[in-house]
Amino acid sequence: MADALNLHKESIVIDGHCDTLLSFAGRGGYFPSQKRDFFEWNETGHIDLPRLKEGGVTCQVMALYIEPQYKPTRSARRCLELLDVFYGLVDQSEDFVLATCADDIRKAKAADKVCGLLSIEGGEAIEGSLHVLRTFYRLGVRAIGLTWNQRNDIADGVGEKHGRSSITDFGISVVKEMERLGMLVDVSHLSESSFWGVNEVAERPYIASHSNARALASHPRNLTDAQIEALAEKGGVIGVVYCPAFVDDDENNVSLSRLCDHIDHIKEIAGIDHVGLGSDFDGFGTPPGKPQVFEDVSQLPLLTEELLKRGYKEDEIRKVLGGNWLRVYEEVLG
Repeated sequence: MADALNLHKESIVIDGHCDTLLSFAGRGGYFPSQKRDFFEWNETGHIDLPRLKEGGVTCQVMALYIEPQYKPTRSARRCLELLDVFYGLVDQSEDFVLATCADDIRKAKAADKVCGLLSIEGGEAIEGSLHVLRTFYRLGVRAIGLTWNQRNDIADGVGEKHGRSSITDFGISVVKEMERLGMLVDVSHLSESSFWGVNEVAERPYIASHSNARALASHPRNLTDAQIEALAEKGGVIGVVYCPAFVDDDENNVSLSRLCDHIDHIKEIAGIDHVGLGSDFDGFGTPPGKPQVFEDVSQLPLLTEELLKRGYKEDEIRKVLGGNWLRVYEEVLG
């Protein structure tokens, strides 16, 4: 365990997705009734600053998730509210900083700080306007999940079970403008037909911030082998997600070992350069007594230990922990 812990602490660790901001925003979140302090170790939820440090996280991607009640006409406002929550946290501590590029993450690691990178979850937030898109970029947002589970004016979400449409004309203009600005296109919630539409028009690496392999768990938000291969060919990264329903169809089989099976599978299909972490922490809950991957982010070093046991080389583990995300951030964000 000592070797695993040393490797983990030396590595740049990046988590590609969490919903923690909702827990501090009011009127929402997975744990809306539980009072939490981001700067104290909490007994509820998955993430706070002390537990991020304990888990060795260098960069936490913070989702600006647009809940259904704010769609379609109040999405931009809700996104601005969540941005204000994030910047309020940054203002309160020198140990938590904004990251907008790869070098910001390296600087945070060198200074023993945690940085947050901003991602919108639900393209409704731009309210059909490239002007709004550019404004969010200027406010620090560096990634957008084009849809959540519903259809919007960009594409179909995975919840559109009978939809067969691809990305829309407006959606194409969004992808092209995001690529021009230096923003990451996130396909984790897209329907399969819309995924392939994005793949057709994308000229730069795109990501699936929190998805697993559908060959191992049949949840529709997981990616097929063909999708995994296509995303890898574009140079992107898939962040494995810890939510039990995405890890195994049988909740009794959910475990850290089973999550690592997904890492193994993505490595086999796409190569080691295309798999990372995408916890979805604070975006799901596990009933007491039910199997889970981690109790919270503080347990993340256990993943490094498990990968070492499986025979992963140190350089491969560094890539999974954060090196692959950093490579894509360098290419797309600068």
